[in-house]
Amino acid sequence: MGKITGAQAIVKCLQEEGVKTIFGYPGGAVIDLYDALMDADITNVLVRHEQGAVHAADAFSRTTGEVGVALLTSGPGATNGVTGIATAYMDSIPLVVLTGQVPRHLIGNDAFQEVDIVGITRPCTKHNYLVGDKDDIVSVIREAFYIARTGRPGPVLVDLPKDLVASLINYPEKRPIRMQNYQPTYEPHIGQVAKACKLIMQARKPVMYVGGGVILSDASPELTELAKKLNIPVTMTLMGLGAFPGTHELSLGMLGMHGSYSANMAVAQSDLLIAVGARFDDRVTGKLDEFASNAKIIHIDIDPTSISKNVRVDVPIVADCKYALRAMNKWFNSEANLNLEEEAARHKPWFDTIQEWNTQHPMCYNDDDTIIKPQYVVEMLDKLTKGDAIITTEVGQNQMWAAQFYRFNKPRHFVTSGGLGTMGFGLPAAIGAQMAFPNKTVIDIAGDGSIQMNIQELATAKQQGLPIKIAILNNNYLGMVRQWQELFYNKRYASTVMEVAPDFVELAKAYGAVGLRAKTKDEVVPVIEEALATDNIVVMDFNINREEGVYPMVPAGKSNTEMLLV
Repeated sequence: MGKITGAQAIVKCLQEEGVKTIFGYPGGAVIDLYDALMDADITNVLVRHEQGAVHAADAFSRTTGEVGVALLTSGPGATNGVTGIATAYMDSIPLVVLTGQVPRHLIGNDAFQEVDIVGITRPCTKHNYLVGDKDDIVSVIREAFYIARTGRPGPVLVDLPKDLVASLINYPEKRPIRMQNYQPTYEPHIGQVAKACKLIMQARKPVMYVGGGVILSDASPELTELAKKLNIPVTMTLMGLGAFPGTHELSLGMLGMHGSYSANMAVAQSDLLIAVGARFDDRVTGKLDEFASNAKIIHIDIDPTSISKNVRVDVPIVADCKYALRAMNKWFNSEANLNLEEEAARHKPWFDTIQEWNTQHPMCYNDDDTIIKPQYVVEMLDKLTKGDAIITTEVGQNQMWAAQFYRFNKPRHFVTSGGLGTMGFGLPAAIGAQMAFPNKTVIDIAGDGSIQMNIQELATAKQQGLPIKIAILNNNYLGMVRQWQELFYNKRYASTVMEVAPDFVELAKAYGAVGLRAKTKDEVVPVIEEALATDNIVVMDFNINREEGVYPMVPAGKSNTEMLLV
């Protein structure tokens, strides 16, 4: 095979990695790459803003488990993608972001559309590269994919000077990647597994606390097997929703600041907390010294730096969640003197206590027949999609209502910005999810503030022919900040009133989409039914109760047992 251009080599490398879809926006620094893509069996989704490209690639990854790919030009194209990269980094999502760079001889000269994107993204990437030699292009991109998908996943950025992309190179053959200083641990230490299992046998009030790591490692079957086998209740973080069936009697739903009463009380009163693929972040723990203060703690995580970072643990297991849970199931199944039914029966009084909490303080709201409650909208979306839609969200109250009232029974069906809390995530995320699964129902549950952050991506969805549905819970406020102002700032609504807002129905029409509006509760179901039956983008504008709050709510700095209830 003769020499090919760097651009052709990059496209060939993407195909070698199994990439069929990328998301991006062209510019002078990547024009050669876009030209090379014309001859490849790779779909480039032309977004309307680079932030949207990275969010869409992120959601493509979250729903498929593959590495998402974004292609951005230099300068402002690269910097526009930084929010998306940071979003993926906080949630451990595997991405490869290719950015154009000015020719090497101009780097450092303040050339047109030059920025040090490697320096800018160093704190929010798992790793990044500025390619300095044309013969390193392919090996660097192969390494980028390897780093992104292995160990604790994350985004990797590769900055490509334009002169290298245009140069002629020999395409190198593929060899196994070995990195001396990067060797993630997948298999658990069998002694630590035995310690953990023996602790579980001693516990009378165990709780499994499950995070996004379970979903990233495709460990839901192993988790579900262990919980059911031993009758252990399961609570999930925002990122962990769907890792365990939300409709199962052992599911406590979400825990933390806006978690369920039973989840927060169960963790507080547990004698053993089994943390799997979760990182004990502040939204989950509340007041740290009172979080699971009576419990021994087992922590399974592939990232050793996450263990005992925020909360001291008794049995650390550094391993991939799937491997560790599989080993624990094997231990319980093979222990000769163990009666699993007796072990499960020992947890029955604890299960009964939790059921009492569920009965006394269910996830609920004060219903009203005259106005639309946002929780009701989410419940109807759940009912009318039979819980089988892929749900993306923006960030704010809309995100929490989605997490609380849509019951996720399967992993990779809830796509939301957890760690960074990025407004504007949901619409481009819906595009990424729909590109991954063209035959599934994809719904973005949005707020009227957040949807406007990236509303231009309606054009992207229309150009791609994606029939995504958008449910705007419209209260003419920046609702979550307004709720804090109501509770803690004497209702001084400083800069949270959206006094000027578009007519979302007319805006949808302007983009070639369908716009529907519900002003009363009776109109909610017909609007959703019409949207689901429409083979086009549909924007549903629900005029909800303006000052509705998200409850339960744990005030900042308080223990998770000090919840404000409905």
